Amino acid sequence: QVQLVESGGGLVQPGDSLRLSCAASGRGFSSYSMGWFREAPGKEREFVGYISWSGHTTDYAPSVKGRFTISRDNAKNTVYLQMSSLKPEDTAVYYCAASYGGGSAERRYYAYWGQGTQVTVSS
Repeated sequence: QVQLVESGGGLVQPGDSLRLSCAASGRGFSSYSMGWFREAPGKEREFVGYISWSGHTTDYAPSVKGRFTISRDNAKNTVYLQMSSLKPEDTAVYYCAASYGGGSAERRYYAYWGQGTQVTVSS
């Protein structure tokens, strides 16, 4: 079992950058693919991107591709979401999640979730 805690959210201006972290505790972090999702007010939770257990494979939603980058440090049991060129529409609660298997854009494949961290992009 894995426990996940996100951090790094906050209020930023359009065009700014922000890095979110997701710290994992428990066993087997390096065996999990890790995903990032976000949920804006009044909207369903949506896929942002994922990284494979090895870090060799990533995939992103079209809305963030080229602006967001996911990385991981298995020695630190941490996965990161580097966000740049932030837009107001990126405002949401961001969640990390762990999948014991290949990464996916579908929430149902993720067994463990963090509590989320708020990102607000506003001038």
